[in-house]
Amino acid sequence: MEDVKEVMNELAGYGNDSNKKVFMSQGAREPLFGVRVGDVKKLAKRYAQNHALAVDLYRTGNSDAMYLAGMLADPQQMTPELLNEWVEKAHWYLLSEYAVAGVAAESPYGLEMARKWIDNDQEMIANAGWATWAQMVAFLPNESLDQPELEQLLERVRTTIHEVPNRVRYSMNNFLIAVGGLYSPLSEKALGVANEIGKVQVELGGTACRVPYAPVYIEKIWKAGKEAVKSKAFLLR
Repeated sequence: MEDVKEVMNELAGYGNDSNKKVFMSQGAREPLFGVRVGDVKKLAKRYAQNHALAVDLYRTGNSDAMYLAGMLADPQQMTPELLNEWVEKAHWYLLSEYAVAGVAAESPYGLEMARKWIDNDQEMIANAGWATWAQMVAFLPNESLDQPELEQLLERVRTTIHEVPNRVRYSMNNFLIAVGGLYSPLSEKALGVANEIGKVQVELGGTACRVPYAPVYIEKIWKAGKEAVKSKAFLLR
């Protein structure tokens, strides 16, 4: 626990009231210090590959510590029970879409969790499920993905994206971009879905951030010649 206290003190030192207000306007809640993402990444480099520390930090309930935990965790050591514990405590998008989904996607239970979570009635859990799907499409080899299942998910996006809760729309949109840009067997179909659904409206907490317009992003990936380049960094903050 000494490492936890040390990290928490460092996070507190990086805290910023302005950032804290912004984060809370986007769904974060106390306790948190308001640490900038760049500063969290500095600590992640210093404490890299420390899974036990990651587990302890996530259990503090402090948003900054929980986000850092997602960078330190070893996905191969995650269990279904621990992943479910994490997603149930992910109360805003920075945790559900990034800390949880990023780890889940690389774990041995990514498919299991993604399939389960997208059907959950809680917004942040469903959000984590779609974000996990997007991450897996982004870095797993195409041959390891099930095309009929992805087609079913595209149809679900097509028919429900404008009806699902706010942040679920965002991660569904990212999933659509991932399939369209990085999964060649369904790229044209995904572009067609993107054009059909049009712009996706998501309330982003009054920030200058914008929801990616899927048709444009998909075509940008094509033009850049990145379709065949799978990357764990795709969509990760």
